[in-house]
Amino acid sequence: MKFYNWLIKYRLIVGVLLIVAGIAMNMTISGFWPVFPLYLVGVVLIFGHFFFGPLRLIQEHLESGNVEEAEKVINSVKYPGLLYKLIRSVYYTLKGNIAMTKQDFDSAEINMKKGLDLGMPMKEAEGASMLQMGMIAMQKNDLKQAESYIRAAIRKGLPDKENSAAAYLQMCSLMMNKREFRAAKDFFRKAKALKPSTPQLVDQIKQIEKYISRMPG
Repeated sequence: MKFYNWLIKYRLIVGVLLIVAGIAMNMTISGFWPVFPLYLVGVVLIFGHFFFGPLRLIQEHLESGNVEEAEKVINSVKYPGLLYKLIRSVYYTLKGNIAMTKQDFDSAEINMKKGLDLGMPMKEAEGASMLQMGMIAMQKNDLKQAESYIRAAIRKGLPDKENSAAAYLQMCSLMMNKREFRAAKDFFRKAKALKPSTPQLVDQIKQIEKYISRMPG
C-alpha cells in the first residue's frame, strides 16, 4: 500500500525517467523492441498522472483529518480539465469540502457546483453534495435556496444515517423559521428516529427537544 501511494505521488517523475532511460538505451542498444517495455510503462505512468490524478492520496488525508496535506495534494493538480470526467467531479467535490473546512463558502459553492454539473458517480454522493450546498446556502442566509438543495438531497438519497439526520435537522430548522411547525416536528421525529451518533447532531437534537414540544401544530 505504501509503495502504491508512493507511485501515485511520483509517477509523473518515474514515467519521464523511464522514457529518458529508454531513449538512452535505444542509442546504445540495437533495435527498438528491447527497450519497448520502458517506453510502455513510462507512457502508462504519465497518462495515469494526468487522467486519474492523485485523488486516492487526497481522500486518505481527509479521512485521517489532515486537511493541510489534502490541500497540498489537491493543489498539485495543475490541469484538472485532463482528469477523467467522473474523477474530475470528485476532484471538485473534494476541493469544495476543503474550502468548507476553511469556511470559504464562496469557493466551496463554486467547486461543489462544478462537481454536480459534471455528474456524480453514485446517487448517494450526489445527495451528499446537495446537502453540503444546502448548508452553504444556510451559512449565506439564503434560506430559500437552502431548502431547495436539502429537499433535493433527501430525494436523491444520502450515504448514511448521519447525513440523513443532518438533512432532517436542517429542514426542521428551516420549517421553524417559516413557522411551519407541523412540518418542523415531522422532520425532527425523522432525525431523532435515526439515532445519530455524531456529537454535533446529538447536541442539536437535545437543544431542539427542549422547546419543540411546546410548538403549536
